[in-house]
Amino acid sequence: MLGFYDYTVWLTYLSLLSAVAGICISLHAAGHPYLGVFFLMLSGLCDAFDGRVARTKKDRSPAEKAFGIQIDSLADLVAFGVLPACIGEAISTVGPQIYGISRFSFFGLGGDRAVSILILFILMFYVLAALIRLAYFNVMEEERQKTEGGCRKTYIGLPVTSAALIFPSIMLLQYILPFDITPIYYLALLVTGFLFVSKIQVKKPGVCGVWIMVGIGAVEALILLLALLLVRHIH
Repeated sequence: MLGFYDYTVWLTYLSLLSAVAGICISLHAAGHPYLGVFFLMLSGLCDAFDGRVARTKKDRSPAEKAFGIQIDSLADLVAFGVLPACIGEAISTVGPQIYGISRFSFFGLGGDRAVSILILFILMFYVLAALIRLAYFNVMEEERQKTEGGCRKTYIGLPVTSAALIFPSIMLLQYILPFDITPIYYLALLVTGFLFVSKIQVKKPGVCGVWIMVGIGAVEALILLLALLLVRHIH
């Protein structure tokens, strides 16, 4: 078969599979965005360690290294580009409810075709920005390796993997705020998309930074899980 299948690519494959599952679950039937976000966080967890796992194999061929770079970007586009957009679409379908808990409705304020078109453009812009960010990073990283070598210390533009922490945090707001968080989610998509393609410098996290982000993600996942279980128990 084509491709590579040793342990160095397993986490990247798992990240993609998690993202696809999240997309399907988010858009299934009436929509399940609060379940889809768990798969977004799982993809983020896989992405946090896939590069480190791959580098443990010292005898990787140039083809294996290049393959790993390509599938990492493709998986990131699906996981942190397409999946958050699908969660946003699912939120607009479900509306301001979490398993029957009614909230002040953004869509009750006269949501019409213009709002739907605006939402569509925001979703498309976000995915496009993620695509541009990933492709540009690959090109610039290849050029940098020719002149500098080694690991980079900063990123230009917000890394797309930040979506694994940003959007779960916003979803948590629905359990706190007495109104629909849908417009906040779409605003976050818009702002995050702009940050993907901006020229801001973001320091690359070290091992300690990665573990801190993993810890934050674990806390978010635990709170979301407890909230979902509590709401289901009440109803």
